[in-house]
Amino acid sequence: MQGSLLRSKIMIMSKHDTIYVVYDDECPFCRNYCQLVRIRESVGTLELVDARQPSDFMDKITAKGLDIDRGMVVKMGDDIYYGSDAIYMLALLSTKSGIFNRFTHWLFQSKKVTSILYPFFRDCRNLALWLMGIPMIRNLEKV
Repeated sequence: MQGSLLRSKIMIMSKHDTIYVVYDDECPFCRNYCQLVRIRESVGTLELVDARQPSDFMDKITAKGLDIDRGMVVKMGDDIYYGSDAIYMLALLSTKSGIFNRFTHWLFQSKKVTSILYPFFRDCRNLALWLMGIPMIRNLEKV
């Protein structure tokens, strides 16, 4: 979807909608990002899902072939966004309150820039986990 279509979709979301973010709670970068990102109240509530904990939601993500070690997941209504698309969506949904949210909105408001930067951040996450001795999630190997 193009940016203007996504913005239109966000505008019609109800504040009763739940936005799910699947992330790695053992990764300090992922955990801190998810704790700091603030979603506008007008678009719904944010629910964080730890990808390391068994759940029906993780089973569905795995069944779709989405490797959580290669990208986080955002579910909004019936739509699922993965990797750079997930971060892009969170940038569009986030408030601009606080330095962190203003910075991430500015950094990830362009889909093109996000698709270039996301692999770098993902690789930094994977390197950090390796250096800390934290195993990868490997959800696709569990099928």
